[in-house]
Amino acid sequence: MQRPLYDVHRLPCPSCRRVFRNTSGLTQHYNTFHSRPHGHVLPAPLVLQPTPRRAESVPPNQPHHIIAPPDDPGALNTLNPEGLYYEFHSELDGRPCDSMGVLLPDANVKPPPRARLETDWSPYDTRLEFETAEFLFQRVKMGQANVDLLLELWAASLVPYGGRPPFASVQDMLQVIDSTAIGDAPWTTTTAKYMGRLPPNPPSWMVGSYEISHRNPLVCARNMLMNPDFSDEFDVAPYREYDGLLKRQYTNLMSGDWAWKQADLIAVDPETHGAMFCPLILGSDKTTVSVATGQNDYYPLYLSLGNVWNNVRRAHRNAVVVIAFLAIPKTEKRYAKDPVFRKFRRQLFHSSLATILNPLKCFMEKPDVVRCPDGHFRRAIYGLGPYIADYIEQVLATNTVQGWCVTCPTPRESLGEQYKGPDLRSREHTELLVDGFDLKTLWDDYGVVGELIPFTNDFPRADIYQLMSGDLLHQVIKGCFKDHLVEWVNEYLKLTHGQTRGNEIIDQIDQRIAAAPAFAGLRRFKQGRDFKQWTGDDSKALMKVYLPAVVSFVPPDMARALSTFMEFCYLVRRSVQTEDTVAQIKDCLQRYHRLREIFRTSGTRPDGFASFIRHHSIDHYPGHITNYGAPNGLCSSITESKHIKAVKEPWRRSSKHNALDQMLRTNCRVDKIAASHVDFTARGMLEGTCLSEAVHSFVLTEDNDDGDGELEEGLADDKPGSEDEQEDDAVDGVRVLGDVSLAKQYQRYYPTTIHRLSKHIRVRRFKQLVSRFIYDQTHVDPLPDDSLTPPLPTLHGPIRVFHSAAATFYAPSDLSGIGGMRREHIRATPRWRKGLPRYDCVFAEKDSSLEGFCGLHAARVILLFSFTCAGVKYPCALVRWFSPVADKPDDLTGMWVVEPDVNADGSPSFGVMHLDAVLRAAHLIPVFGDAFIPASFHFSQSLDSFNTFYVNKFVDHQAHEIAF
Repeated sequence: MQRPLYDVHRLPCPSCRRVFRNTSGLTQHYNTFHSRPHGHVLPAPLVLQPTPRRAESVPPNQPHHIIAPPDDPGALNTLNPEGLYYEFHSELDGRPCDSMGVLLPDANVKPPPRARLETDWSPYDTRLEFETAEFLFQRVKMGQANVDLLLELWAASLVPYGGRPPFASVQDMLQVIDSTAIGDAPWTTTTAKYMGRLPPNPPSWMVGSYEISHRNPLVCARNMLMNPDFSDEFDVAPYREYDGLLKRQYTNLMSGDWAWKQADLIAVDPETHGAMFCPLILGSDKTTVSVATGQNDYYPLYLSLGNVWNNVRRAHRNAVVVIAFLAIPKTEKRYAKDPVFRKFRRQLFHSSLATILNPLKCFMEKPDVVRCPDGHFRRAIYGLGPYIADYIEQVLATNTVQGWCVTCPTPRESLGEQYKGPDLRSREHTELLVDGFDLKTLWDDYGVVGELIPFTNDFPRADIYQLMSGDLLHQVIKGCFKDHLVEWVNEYLKLTHGQTRGNEIIDQIDQRIAAAPAFAGLRRFKQGRDFKQWTGDDSKALMKVYLPAVVSFVPPDMARALSTFMEFCYLVRRSVQTEDTVAQIKDCLQRYHRLREIFRTSGTRPDGFASFIRHHSIDHYPGHITNYGAPNGLCSSITESKHIKAVKEPWRRSSKHNALDQMLRTNCRVDKIAASHVDFTARGMLEGTCLSEAVHSFVLTEDNDDGDGELEEGLADDKPGSEDEQEDDAVDGVRVLGDVSLAKQYQRYYPTTIHRLSKHIRVRRFKQLVSRFIYDQTHVDPLPDDSLTPPLPTLHGPIRVFHSAAATFYAPSDLSGIGGMRREHIRATPRWRKGLPRYDCVFAEKDSSLEGFCGLHAARVILLFSFTCAGVKYPCALVRWFSPVADKPDDLTGMWVVEPDVNADGSPSFGVMHLDAVLRAAHLIPVFGDAFIPASFHFSQSLDSFNTFYVNKFVDHQAHEIAF
């Protein structure tokens, strides 16, 4: 049998790194994943200057058009409501300078060219060397013995041609990686030990030494600042953002009041004018890499730039780096609660951070000339920014007694009451307390650990209490919701109905959760929520489906309390916060504090809520938003996700013996490869593929002037993955309100005439519905419902049926691509993944002048199809309509309740609509009422088995913003 030859021809996708063997595969891939939506494009933000200013004072990398404000302030009311108004800080405005720090007279001048040439692959010799190292070390993480074996096989294949593989051995490859200059931030080790007076027979922790491995944070900050990958998602100055009606908006860190106030303090020195303020975000969190015995817990410290936008930090695009592994002092159990040991442990933390961050100190008051992502030089002034941490880390960083609030001095016994403000902890206030009271009084009456000094006291303008920015994951999602409210509901059920019946109800709640209909991105709880190992994603997924499952088992005020808290949670997790959302958050907090009393009066929490510090912490979120922008850019989920790349994967690649040194080397190498990749990409050196470049070079050396034609010959067919198997994904592209398009491949074996298709789908009036649809599409006034259906025009060509459609829409608060775009797939298939049927629901436009769900239809898609009539192709959906049962959302859940429409004879009410009327998928979840859900019930039956449904606005953030 003749074996196929390896085909060297490749066609790269211009929008991503995938490659294809033929134009057909490339075209199908591009149309599926990178096609430009044809929906309504959102207008570009409009940027106004509040006062006449020098042209060079406006940061040149802001991606907005700058115009002068109208003379009449009232004219702002006529602006496009999508327009934005930016006020940049007038002194610390991030003006470009030359490499010596001299401000440029023209801020719009092009940045100086980068020194390296487009042919310089150093320290690698060729592209092949770099991509081989990247593939083996970073992508597949191949073991060293296997790399040597691969290189040996590679060398064997090249012997007849006198060639050799890109590396002589795995050690050769590692040495080349290690010699990379870009992205280099070497590790060093500092040793600490107890310096106090030793008692007779001192415990081991007093005589031991503790190693802190760390990098120079100044080098790490400079490396991030020069990363060209951030050029379009980077703020060079604090700013205030307003919408077209002059209402304040809060997004990234630099849009908040804290950054502006820091710039005011810096600008007191005239020498700093024109500089760029660079807040340094820190985060720390212990993590365990294995449950086995030995050294398996590590204490990483992370660093990020506050200038980088929140979406970049959340996407982990090299915007968060590990800069230290802190020591974890341990001792015998008998000394674990020894005050001296506990003081030493706290002091070691603060001394370590002060030592690690010390190289930054000299550039916190005078500028450091750095190169920025856009290629310009600027004079950077650093400052300690928000600290990402869970509550345990917060009390450690602030020297606060556990059980007290780290943000305000509210007495511990009063934490159950709503915080009214304005008192907040501050460095000055704490220092006054320390000067005026003894240590016991400080501990008992003020929650202050008075014998220690926070590490921030060593740095200018740094107040550790101001830098505690809140933690959505541990305070709100896992803390208040999963650990408190869900458990309180379970306790209430057992207290009210007894242990046996209470557990039966909890089991029924689990069955209801498992019965939630399918939806893109919805985590499936096949066995309900009763499992041990919870993650943050599990808690978020439970929040999406919990309320409809529990509402009929709890008192009305308990359901309202759950609904109000979830409303608060979804509001604070939005990526764009406004004055209106901050007001809504405050209103939710006020209502929640009143409604949660049901847990006290029902006996579930008879002692109140003073001991639940995480419940108290949510009162501070309005202040966190106005100070630091949207909280999702400073969530501990960012550092927890970084644990995987910075700690757990390097540990798995180590020998497990003295693993830390190996982990540090792995982190260094990963950073260097990533920095090289960004650098080569910025210089246009990674276009196409390594193979296509080699073929092109070979063609050029053969003096073939028709190389493109040669590449098209003899290409084998590619079989791209079916788009029908895709669920949802972040996408890059033009920002649109919404766009829905049919799958690129129609389904065969369906009838192609309207009469036969009508019988196949068992919709008797399908022909009349299509006829009415065509009439409405071709006439200005729609056909009245009670009028006779006009005859069906002639359809040109067959009717094509599709099993999916792709909806692309703007959803910046959800997982989204550059520009905030997200794509999900709408299903209408009799066999989803070779299993049971799946017919999704959608939102469709009804009246754009109305807000929320009042302006939308809810419908279930029965068939996706297209046809051509009079030369026009119509992509359509046959849907079953739903209508609200009331003229407002349900009082208990805050969600709209809908029911399927029926005709006068009781038959289902169907309709045909153009896909342009569809906004995106909708999630309808049954109103279970008193229904018993057996364990054998499958979620695919839910939409057919109940009469009324909640329009689930909690299924994702974009649904929450449109289905209120």
